[in-house]
Amino acid sequence: MALLMKAKEAADQVCSEIIAEVNELGRHGIQPHLATIIVEGDPASAYYAEAKRKIAERLGISFRLHAFQADVEEDRIIALIRELNEDVAVHGIMLELPLPQHISARRVEREIHPGKDIDGVTPHSKLATLTGEPGLYPATPQACIYLLKHYGFALEGKNVTLVGRGQTVGLPLFHLLQREQATVTVCHSRTPDIASHLSHADIAFLAVGRPNRITSDMVHERLIVVDAGINESEDGRITGDGAADLATHVAAVSPVPGGVGTLTTAILFQNLMKAIRMQQEEACP
Repeated sequence: MALLMKAKEAADQVCSEIIAEVNELGRHGIQPHLATIIVEGDPASAYYAEAKRKIAERLGISFRLHAFQADVEEDRIIALIRELNEDVAVHGIMLELPLPQHISARRVEREIHPGKDIDGVTPHSKLATLTGEPGLYPATPQACIYLLKHYGFALEGKNVTLVGRGQTVGLPLFHLLQREQATVTVCHSRTPDIASHLSHADIAFLAVGRPNRITSDMVHERLIVVDAGINESEDGRITGDGAADLATHVAAVSPVPGGVGTLTTAILFQNLMKAIRMQQEEACP
């Protein structure tokens, strides 16, 4: 049976560090504040937003949910983001996805100030992720690497197969892995034989967004698997990109749920702390 790389301990560690930083900020009269924007209509988005609220309360962070009805005009959301950008009491802005079809997520995301972009979605943040320049990097790719390191697995010099090249997880994760000195092979929908690449891998990251995309006959017993996939089955269960029996065929695997997703939320608030430091540096050059 594989080592199950559960994220609770790692997430608790991150949260403890955040609480200490929040307390220190409080001694200087600073109350960290996260503004989250949601357009009603997607139950999963509402669930995740509420989960963030509960964690914010636990961490001592001020949290406000700005909710719009499904027929909201794009310009109204942009107007709010511009207000939040100018509000010095707001330290982080997050946009819950998906948005209704009549709203361009890309256009709305571009309006977020890079210094408040805790989910790393703006062009500035994406460029920083690519180059390694200071900035706010996407939370899920960071969580993937953090979880792996938490369990003592190194990336330097390792053969890594990354399954998925999406803008949200796969592509930014590729750039972060490069800076960890891993040798990375990227597989995607046009890759004819993913199993052949996995056969040479020490570590695999799954970020394709398709349930059961990686089955037990595609892996080997020495492989370490970090599953960043989040898929909802017909019966409402949350599953990853790896098959349920993967744990009996690899050396280690992160569970879904209870793995990368659990840690991602903690990393979002870690990014909020980083955003505050960036804002303080900008205010006091």
